[in-house]
Amino acid sequence: MIIRNLEVGALQTNSYLAMCPETKEAILIDPGDEGQRIVAWIEEQKAKVVAIVNTHGHADHIGANKAVQAATGAPLLCHSDDAPMLTTPAKNLSVYMGPPLESPAAARELADGDTITAGTLQFTVLHTPGHTRGGICLYAPAVLFAGDTLFEESVGRTDLPGGSYPTLINSIRQKLLTLPAETVVYPGHGPSTTIGHEAVANPFLASR
Repeated sequence: MIIRNLEVGALQTNSYLAMCPETKEAILIDPGDEGQRIVAWIEEQKAKVVAIVNTHGHADHIGANKAVQAATGAPLLCHSDDAPMLTTPAKNLSVYMGPPLESPAAARELADGDTITAGTLQFTVLHTPGHTRGGICLYAPAVLFAGDTLFEESVGRTDLPGGSYPTLINSIRQKLLTLPAETVVYPGHGPSTTIGHEAVANPFLASR
């Protein structure tokens, strides 16, 4: 798997390309802002985007959906619980961050256990509510795209609408810490980490 990362927007959201080296088919995860910059970046990587996946519906993760979809023609995917956030500025919080943002609607609404393919790559959807009701992570062997669920020695905030701290911690413990320790975690903001490191060093998970 070829993984590329581009930080975009005022909140430095990590947008990821996960690309099959054989076919160059890729999924684009969380195009948060700067749509034309992301489109140019995709072209530089010579990637064929077959799906645009939002790990959740906050504005800083969906801001470039429209531009990227128009350029690539790829379908937009997110969890069913967060699907209404894409098209509703009050729900995606853009009305509190700047101009109201309306993304195109999801072409496919995801559920826990669903799979997404790109060439020879297959990703499993892990529903990890807590940051939002429909927050997800994407898992392939040795790799986890964690959105705003888990960060290096931190976790997603839970003080926004749809957030729940107990739910988030339960999601991490039940869905993520059970993955192999060597799994590399690519979060929605900040540097990568590993499941093994977070299991022993993350202060929010110390009670485990």
